[in-house]
Amino acid sequence: MTRGGCPVSARLFMHGPHGSWSSLLCVGLNGRLGWEWGTRVLECLCRKDSRNPPPCSRSPQPRGLHRPTRLPTPVASATAPVQPEVEELEPAPSGPGQQVADKHELGRLQYSLDYDFQSGQLLVGILQAEGLAALDLGGSSDPYVRVYLLPDKRRRYETKVHRQTLNPHFGETFAFKVPYVELGGRVLVMAVYDFDRFSRNDAIGEVRVPMSSVDLGRPVQTWRELQAAPREEEKLGDICFSLRYVPTAGKLTVIVLEAKNLKKMDVGGLSDPYVKVHLLQGGKKVRKKKTTIKKNTLNPYYNEAFSFEVPCDQVQKVQVELTVLDYDKLGKNEAIGRVAGAAAGRASLRHWADMLANPRRPIAQWHSLRPPDRVRLLPAP
Repeated sequence: MTRGGCPVSARLFMHGPHGSWSSLLCVGLNGRLGWEWGTRVLECLCRKDSRNPPPCSRSPQPRGLHRPTRLPTPVASATAPVQPEVEELEPAPSGPGQQVADKHELGRLQYSLDYDFQSGQLLVGILQAEGLAALDLGGSSDPYVRVYLLPDKRRRYETKVHRQTLNPHFGETFAFKVPYVELGGRVLVMAVYDFDRFSRNDAIGEVRVPMSSVDLGRPVQTWRELQAAPREEEKLGDICFSLRYVPTAGKLTVIVLEAKNLKKMDVGGLSDPYVKVHLLQGGKKVRKKKTTIKKNTLNPYYNEAFSFEVPCDQVQKVQVELTVLDYDKLGKNEAIGRVAGAAAGRASLRHWADMLANPRRPIAQWHSLRPPDRVRLLPAP
């Protein structure tokens, strides 16, 4: 075949999936757009295809990212308008981290600040967020906000979890008792997390506000872009256990399932972990049980059940505490981390509430271990 005196290989017209290139070239020829235009488009497509080979459909996807769907290009008729230049087309997002816009890739948070001079309290309002990054496989997130004033990270608050939304409305206010003269040296942190029942909660982003830069002479309400959260303190690991309560029998059952990514405690880079389970009433330990010891592992699997007799009228007055320890044959067993099942942290309270709302059904959940000296049990009601 010859066009303008130039021979054309028939193989060019059959190259490409579903004949897409041949269709494009034929349109260029039949539409009298010129052989040079068709050749330039073909070269651009060749370059683009060599840079971005078609992905394998069985390749694992990064968490929270979804491969963009490429719509089939409709075949143009002879009267179709001229196609735009290939260089003018906006490239489709390809690769991790480009699912969201560059400017708002993490989202933004609206908050308010006010200081009550009579009570000496800083009032922090978490109002709403929008355009949050999607971290779940379904293309959404379960966001909540953690609020604290540096350098005191132990005293912190958390909002409720909002399920499957990237634009949550929180409308919650938290009070920090801080003298006004001390506020200048504090930094307010509002960190947005994605809640995950069966793994560690993922940080979406955070807003840091040096209080020395805020004029608290009048209430403040503003939007701020989320920034990537800095690397957190040393991880102690996570533990998964289930809670089950049978009201008719007055029996509370704790099943220690497994732990993962525990802190290395031994010289060889491993640990010999076991778990102590305490039942507390009025802040005092009234019952104690423990699992078997798993040798030389940072990811032990237990699946061991422990039952406690708790009358129905006492279930709201007890608490469960789990402590992961490293067994040492020659010295003292050292605590790796701890979880207070119904008293420390919103995740623990949520787990306990889910158990009470589903009697006779075991409710399993992952919890992040906290340093033993930082777990403070609340007084029982």
